[in-house]
Amino acid sequence: MPASHASVRRAASLLIASLAIPGLVHGCSGPTDPAPPPGGGQSLALSFELFESAVSPVLMRHGCDATGDCHGGGIRGSLELSPPGAKNARFDFDQVALQTWAADLDASPVLTEPLALGAGGTPHAIKPFASTTDSGYVAIRGWILDGASR
Repeated sequence: MPASHASVRRAASLLIASLAIPGLVHGCSGPTDPAPPPGGGQSLALSFELFESAVSPVLMRHGCDATGDCHGGGIRGSLELSPPGAKNARFDFDQVALQTWAADLDASPVLTEPLALGAGGTPHAIKPFASTTDSGYVAIRGWILDGASR
């Protein structure tokens, strides 16, 4: 083999070795497990029994059910409730629970949407609660606070 080929092979070998040495010294780096999700924060443990006794009667008293297209899963909003002739308390509980926010209890849509705009409510077609002292508002808020304290 001519000298030029030998020197090229030696240079290539040195180049490969110089590239491999840092991997040997520092160890091979491979994929790692993803970081665990953040922990903590507040969660709600909402009571089905308290919903049945305190919240469901408020909803029924104000006609909040699947009548028409208001809460029948139609185009109006995200709160779907069971119809008056086929009440399903567990379904209604699950749907209303989705309208509660553990991070900011008083900003929960189940509280703000039926509340008058002047009292801090958000847009909603019907405003059964004139203020935060309305008994229905207090009952729903009490249910949420109870769930936050568990």
